[in-house]
Amino acid sequence: MSPPRLIALDWGTSSLRAYLLGAGAQVLDTRTRSWGIQHTPDRDFARAYQLLIGDWLERWPELPALAAGMIGSRQGWLEVPYVPCPADERSLAEGLRVIDTGCGALHLVPGVMQGGARPNVLRGEETQVVGALALDPTLRDDALLVLPGTHSKWASVREGRLVGFDTYLTGELFALLRDHSILGRPALESGAEASPAAFAWGLRMARDAEHGIADQLFSVRSLVLCGQLPPAHSLDYLSGLLIGEELRGALAGSAGSRALVLLGDPALCQRYRDALGQFGHAGVRILDNAGVAGLWRVAEAAGLLTDEALRRA
Repeated sequence: MSPPRLIALDWGTSSLRAYLLGAGAQVLDTRTRSWGIQHTPDRDFARAYQLLIGDWLERWPELPALAAGMIGSRQGWLEVPYVPCPADERSLAEGLRVIDTGCGALHLVPGVMQGGARPNVLRGEETQVVGALALDPTLRDDALLVLPGTHSKWASVREGRLVGFDTYLTGELFALLRDHSILGRPALESGAEASPAAFAWGLRMARDAEHGIADQLFSVRSLVLCGQLPPAHSLDYLSGLLIGEELRGALAGSAGSRALVLLGDPALCQRYRDALGQFGHAGVRILDNAGVAGLWRVAEAAGLLTDEALRRA
């Protein structure tokens, strides 16, 4: 086992993950807490940081530490300005901001802003994009990277750079409709059950909806009332409609023969992989640990991993 070279953190909205990394981004140890920026006890980020990895810092005080995600947002520990799109590991490294944690320096990775008439931003996903290109250099020329989540991102890569991206609020819309509309009530009252068939049905309905699903959403309720859809399966049908609408819009004229890859939570990526099969994209690859690989590449680009830098730390 190689000696530790970097402490890397993925500090998002709902969770905090810390990785102790050796040479080549080898994961030596991992720790996870439900201390995302919305759930950090007393919003005391310094104490959460110390509690999670204080023993690492005490044992290896010379290690550089790097964090990506919403911890660098306006609601986080320190707001780190976005870097403009196109972006790569070099521009991210140049945009790092350093915060004194009380037990050493922590480098925060910036997000990326896409300008224009319809501006867009991402924070955290940029590190996964960089990591995906490190894990599979064949993606550098021309690829479409799909990052499912509460706010799904579809990121376009060309010549080794993130050149554009779109955001779909699929996960958030599902949660809102499930918890705060009549569409979620049948399943919540009867108890939701997984149904691959209902999910596939929703996907097909969205895929074939030429003008979108606005007039399809009420079918989540009407199919239950007509006895054609069991109440327990209605949320999987709703999920199929929403994910199908995302895929229908994102794939319209944009995928072609480009490499298509999924990044992120394995279970959610598998759900999207199944859905993409309904849209003519069977066998889409899922890349694991892209975030870790990306944190390593940004630290490398920033010069944090040289022997001299480690001696100075």
